[in-house]
Amino acid sequence: MVNTGNIEPVPEIGPSQAPVTIGPADHPIRPEALDSDALFVLHKLNAAGFSSYLVGGGVRDLYLGKTPKDFDISTDARPGQIRKLFPNSATIGKRFRLVQVFFQHGKIIEVSTLRSLSEHDLDGPEAVLAPNNAFGSLDEDAQRRDLTINSLFFETEHCTIIDYVNGVRDLDDSIIRIVGDADKRINRDPVRMMRAIRHCARANFTIEAATWKAICNNAQKLTLCPTSRLRDELLKDLYGGAAAAWFQLAVDAGIFASLFPFYRKILLQAPKEGPSYRDQLASIMAVIDRINILLSQQKRPKPSHSFILALLLIPWADARYDLCHQQLQGHALFHFLKQIREDLDSNIGVQLNLRRSLRQEMATLLTNLPIFIQHHLNGSWPKWLKKKSYFKDSTLFFQYYMEAMNAQQVPDRSIDLFKAPQKSEKTAVGIGSPDETVAPRKSRPAFSRKHGGGIFGFKK
Repeated sequence: MVNTGNIEPVPEIGPSQAPVTIGPADHPIRPEALDSDALFVLHKLNAAGFSSYLVGGGVRDLYLGKTPKDFDISTDARPGQIRKLFPNSATIGKRFRLVQVFFQHGKIIEVSTLRSLSEHDLDGPEAVLAPNNAFGSLDEDAQRRDLTINSLFFETEHCTIIDYVNGVRDLDDSIIRIVGDADKRINRDPVRMMRAIRHCARANFTIEAATWKAICNNAQKLTLCPTSRLRDELLKDLYGGAAAAWFQLAVDAGIFASLFPFYRKILLQAPKEGPSYRDQLASIMAVIDRINILLSQQKRPKPSHSFILALLLIPWADARYDLCHQQLQGHALFHFLKQIREDLDSNIGVQLNLRRSLRQEMATLLTNLPIFIQHHLNGSWPKWLKKKSYFKDSTLFFQYYMEAMNAQQVPDRSIDLFKAPQKSEKTAVGIGSPDETVAPRKSRPAFSRKHGGGIFGFKK
């Protein structure tokens, strides 16, 4: 997936350049393929005298014949002007304000004002995560984006694609390329490395040689990013249906070791028996993909974050504790649980800023795995084990571990054991399932008359 051949370079970020405008006869996107609510927003902005464009992943996916997950829009209207046009909206964001327009069934269309290319992405100070809060033009907005394939604009009036960075050419050639100078753009925001690898894995594209080299040379800079941001980006990769391909790229580039430093040495080791830990992780990632794709096809809730992350940590726990051969009971088992929990707190809990209860759920799944392995070998499930509150979750966890180790697929009916995430799951790591959207909370002021009379609920 890494291209070291001779690929014509795109122009580096700099002064404005004329775009390539691709007419409807030369591209496959048609307005009727767009979401009806997104079309409503685009048309309403245009009717008010503003320019508006479908941008980013929506254009990319439509060009590739896929159904976009999101339909994001950019416009030359300012946030306040957008809010006046759409009463059913809210303004979000700290570094740069954008507007969320709400529709039925929790659907959200995000509308952003075109942004300028930050001087920090040109020849400004060598600062990581430098601010960029200024409004800008169409070409500046295109060149500040991460990847060429995500820097395209589609306007509905003439059904044209506007391309400032040769993104259409890279789509045609199946190339992942960071816009501009890859080293400089990564230094400004290291998360761009994760996005490049993600799209390469999901689309089965090839990473252009200069981009790949820059990723490998700067992988350690991920540690400079906020932990919550790394966590959210990682979960997108784990739930995206291409975790297996992502894992191989992330390991080869050094990204995986930056996200999970405790795996740096383990990936080079082999257990007492069975495949190497790297091969085990690759098999686990394939199982995670199968689970998520199956549940997505059936439109069912995805596995909890604790379930997915605990699967990811089985090789680590086995290398550190010989997990899969433990035979503990009583106080020894409790002590083992406490030890794993402390390790999770000091390692992945800090690295990914995970909620305390989430770490406890992960520790419980890992600690109980050897119990289920042992009783599986004995050919029976004792009554006391079936009565445990963790029996269903741990049974499913064990089954998917066995699938990864033995290549024996778990029956699809087993997904019935997955329970819908609790309300608290949405705040477990700062976000819920990567596919969910949450409508704005409709709250009544504390002084509303429906509070029983008086102010703040107190009687007059």
